[in-house]
Amino acid sequence: MTQSDVDAVAELQRARQTLEEQISRVIIGQRQIVESLLIALLAGGHCLLVGVPGLAKTLLIRTLAQALDLQYGRIQFTPDLMP
Repeated sequence: MTQSDVDAVAELQRARQTLEEQISRVIIGQRQIVESLLIALLAGGHCLLVGVPGLAKTLLIRTLAQALDLQYGRIQFTPDLMP
């Protein structure tokens, strides 16, 4: 492992910690979900949030988008959108 690898890992850890802190200001009590979401994001993967209404899924994604300065768009899945 080279010094640049060590530096890259340290940078990634700082970025993850900063994102967790920003999200935890808005989302309370969902630490495991936030951690899983950030793992998927930083690994370049995908994440599907599923749950009953009221679990702050939309708020979590909106907060993540704001923290990363990204555009946020939502698609409400209804029967007319199904194949």
